[in-house]
Amino acid sequence: MNKIAISGVRPTRIELLKLKKRQVLARKGHDLLEEKLDAMVIECSHYIDQYHHQKEKIHNEIRTAFSRLIETEMTTGRDGLREMAAAVREIEDIPMDTRVIIGVKVPSITIPETLHVTGKGRGYSYMGTSALVDETADGFERVIQIALSLAELGDTVRRLEQEIIRTRRRVNALENILIPRLAATEKYIEMHLEEREREDMFRRKRTKQVMREKAGSV
Repeated sequence: MNKIAISGVRPTRIELLKLKKRQVLARKGHDLLEEKLDAMVIECSHYIDQYHHQKEKIHNEIRTAFSRLIETEMTTGRDGLREMAAAVREIEDIPMDTRVIIGVKVPSITIPETLHVTGKGRGYSYMGTSALVDETADGFERVIQIALSLAELGDTVRRLEQEIIRTRRRVNALENILIPRLAATEKYIEMHLEEREREDMFRRKRTKQVMREKAGSV
């Protein structure tokens, strides 16, 4: 028997039919997994681009926010700024859920409403504050929003990459192990059946010949 053929398979026509069906299913599964793999690679590449864009964006926003903070501290004073910061409402819990991308569960983060407010909505009064205070708060809130987006994108990329690795392994296993073994086993059975058919034909011919010889000698 061929070394890569599946051992323990009886060389019968029924087993041959079963093997042919298994090969059809294996090839269909291989093609579907390859399509899924290609789609996931495209999606993952798209989210990686978004992740890098947001990463660059957050660096710029952090620089801008701290620059505004320094200006605000110079005009408002450190103590005044601390009093306003103490009055700001805490950010509510971050709503987190999941969504599905090509069969892969990925995180879905909703930006809290407290990150969309200004002025009194934050807890401090307009009285005695400069426009720089709002600009500073806006800047740091943008940083938080981008950070949440980065967290969502980062975990999405990680989960997609993990599924890509798993799917690629399955594609390789079908392509390089299972399908070749099924094909080799099918060939082995076909050769065995052909050999048995030749032997049967030889025996029939030999039997006819012996019978003719016996008939001629009578």
